[in-house]
Amino acid sequence: MKLHNYFRSSASFRVRIALELKGLAYDYVAVQLTRDEHRKAPYAALSADGLVPLLEAEGENLSQSMAIIEYLDETHPAPALLPADALGRAKVRALAQSIACEIHPLNNLRVLRYLVRDLHVKDEEKNQWYRHWCREGLEAFERQLARLPDSAYCYGNTPTLADCCLVPQIYNASRFDVSLDSLPLTMAAYHACMALPAFQKAQPSACPDSQA
Repeated sequence: MKLHNYFRSSASFRVRIALELKGLAYDYVAVQLTRDEHRKAPYAALSADGLVPLLEAEGENLSQSMAIIEYLDETHPAPALLPADALGRAKVRALAQSIACEIHPLNNLRVLRYLVRDLHVKDEEKNQWYRHWCREGLEAFERQLARLPDSAYCYGNTPTLADCCLVPQIYNASRFDVSLDSLPLTMAAYHACMALPAFQKAQPSACPDSQA
């Protein structure tokens, strides 16, 4: 398998976590978003949406991190990233999508660039935008966790798709100085994940294209 990704991309980070949790070897291909390599050849010929990550597997090009992770979970079932029961899977997907579909789309790089380049929003106002939507989303995530049974991770006693989404979001929240106070369940799950080698190996700082 070959993973085209950017070290700081939340979506790429999610897939790296899933690959590490499953112990799957892959070739790392850096796509530098800050140099617009995702819009140029040769990557543009591979990716229809011009986004990262993209996984080359079984002669196909797979896009969208959530779809890639579920593909990995179906083709390499152990350890499972989704519960065995339908209700559990729905709850884990709801947690994951709260981050991937609610927080992330408002705060990804192309949105922040548009705010600055096209709408001429000042840097501090851009950062306020990020902090507002990220904090609001994390508070909603905390409320969801509070309605679930006690667990070591987001759901249950092993990492799931939800944890694959949570850790990259907390990483980026920290970069933008988002307050992480008063999120005890969220941060407990994050710290439990970060104690595991798979999450450590997937960190942006461990990537070949990492930049200080």
